[in-house]
Amino acid sequence: MEPVALQQTATPTSDNALETARQVAERLRARMREHVIGRDEVIELVLVSLLADGHILLEDYPGSGKTTLAKSLGESIIDDNPDDEIAAFRRVQFTPDLLPSDITGVMIFDSDTNGFQFRHGPVFAHVLLVDEINRTSPKVQAALLEAMAEKQVTVDNISHQLDDLFFVIATQNPLDVAGTYPLPLAQIDRFLFKARMHHVDRASELEVLNTWGTPKAACTLPKVHRNEIIQARQALRNQVQVCTGVKECLVDTAALLREDKRVLQGVSTRSLVLAIPALQTIAMLRGRDFVSTEDLEYVFPYLLHHRLELIPGADDPTAIINAAAERPLEILSRSTLR
Repeated sequence: MEPVALQQTATPTSDNALETARQVAERLRARMREHVIGRDEVIELVLVSLLADGHILLEDYPGSGKTTLAKSLGESIIDDNPDDEIAAFRRVQFTPDLLPSDITGVMIFDSDTNGFQFRHGPVFAHVLLVDEINRTSPKVQAALLEAMAEKQVTVDNISHQLDDLFFVIATQNPLDVAGTYPLPLAQIDRFLFKARMHHVDRASELEVLNTWGTPKAACTLPKVHRNEIIQARQALRNQVQVCTGVKECLVDTAALLREDKRVLQGVSTRSLVLAIPALQTIAMLRGRDFVSTEDLEYVFPYLLHHRLELIPGADDPTAIINAAAERPLEILSRSTLR
């Protein structure tokens, strides 16, 4: 009887932790939807990236609402330590003349102390919007790479830690390529998802026009504490189950992509590691404490599409991904029916 008793006492704690994480996600979703109309799919991808402790790259066009989306997320987070020089939201417009110190910070001379003090750059934020990331030099991109990969910046051989919540929303224009520096694969691989944004539907666009210019009441929806997001991440890691079959499906799909003759460079092992918390987050948002086949089907295009480098003439990565994932997903589905 003892194993049964142990299971009965552990289950409510697990359920409560996941329900709390789900409530945190829904509060963030509600506030973002209050400010951004017709972007429910992108909002969900942003939520998944945030709770999975990843970053997201949005390929979009000017005037699509990306700044409003990122700002609404940043302003929805309450800083538990307002004296730590970490801002809720910062926006950096990447340009060719930008320097690494413009985003990481710089050492300045303080005449009062006769010493140098570190002045924090905009990268010290909970939510950082990097606008047109491919318009700056590789040197600046490399500075951001350290921040995204290790949550720290190094200035004058001294490393400065970023906040645990540090989250990057980067954008690039898919059409205007003049004067751009294409992101290297090492940089692209740091983004959990890449989402291609499209024009909103007719009803949403009409709603934007109808509400434009009218005074909007301050959002009264509840905000989320920074620590609540950190705790939600921990609950997802501990409470959402990822069976061996799901991991085998990820590995087998990656192997088939690497073997495909149309693929010059396949997906990295890092991408498979990043996929685990993303799948756990999606399962939680769907009301489950386990990862299923449908979570994999949902995540594959956003997870793998931007990581593939194809041979000349191969221009349909989605079809290649679907073909590679078909057999592993079928095996996983059959194993869950046993």
